Amino acid sequence: MKKKIHIGSVDPLSLLGSNDENIKILEDHYKVSIVIRDGELIIDGKSKDVKSVSDVIQDMIITVNQKGYVTSADVNTLLTLDPASIEAKRILNNDKPVILFTHKGAVHARTPGQIRYFDAVLENDIVFAIGPAGTGKTYQAVASAVSALKNREVQKIVITRPAVEAGERLGFLPGDLKEKVDPYLTPLYDALKDMLPSDKLKNYLDTRVIEVAPLAYMRGRTLHNSFMILDEAQNCTRMQMKMFLTRLGVTSKAIVTGDITQIDLPGNDLSGLVDASRVLRHVDGIGFVYFHEEDVVRHKLVKDIIKAYSNGEKN
Repeated sequence: MKKKIHIGSVDPLSLLGSNDENIKILEDHYKVSIVIRDGELIIDGKSKDVKSVSDVIQDMIITVNQKGYVTSADVNTLLTLDPASIEAKRILNNDKPVILFTHKGAVHARTPGQIRYFDAVLENDIVFAIGPAGTGKTYQAVASAVSALKNREVQKIVITRPAVEAGERLGFLPGDLKEKVDPYLTPLYDALKDMLPSDKLKNYLDTRVIEVAPLAYMRGRTLHNSFMILDEAQNCTRMQMKMFLTRLGVTSKAIVTGDITQIDLPGNDLSGLVDASRVLRHVDGIGFVYFHEEDVVRHKLVKDIIKAYSNGEKN
């Protein structure tokens, strides 16, 4: 039996140990073969042993996220524990891919749409996530970005969102750039706080490893080795969308999220998200993921509300 475990959420050296010593301990203990390839561990052996190794690796990942590393002594300790005593720590669900292991637990792709989203981000450099509120579009985008940063796939995260209400008056609002745009980026900050310890998040923000900027301030930049997130993209104009997408530099990735049923653009301005879904749908390297009511992961009534409004618009 073979099984793959995605380890893109942690630093491989911190997990595997010097000269892969932690992996060798597992191979010797369970008589399995473990190969590291493209951010994945491939375990090959008897079904029972593969399951046991998989469980131990999840605990190793938790340890890395809690203290930054896992030692060979930690691995040997995990091997001697009674599985029943640590069952409550088991957070891997074989049917639900893990996007990121955090200090608060694992972020899973939980619905069919979220699993398609997870796969699309792995396979494409630009992904559009389009669908109703509550489907995890923004939260999963941030989890994917933090995973890439932790795994050193990128050196920087840039998050942005159009401030439609402020319009051209953004420059006249009081405060510095961060204070001007923060009210529009609260969902992104909330997600970051779930995924990074407060001291590490503060350091990343202070050193601009994680950068928050209004969409208007992206003009003229080229972002290399970065993970870019454009949230609420339905409120971008066509030219703003083109401007954002053309900031993509070498070895960078981007996720664009939005809900085309909640466009707040003034007048008859064409939504850049609607336009992009038409213009770019056949471009290689760009993935489109569409969410539906069954992907809603908020209160159960949210599904019914979305469905009721959808049916009302049709009648």
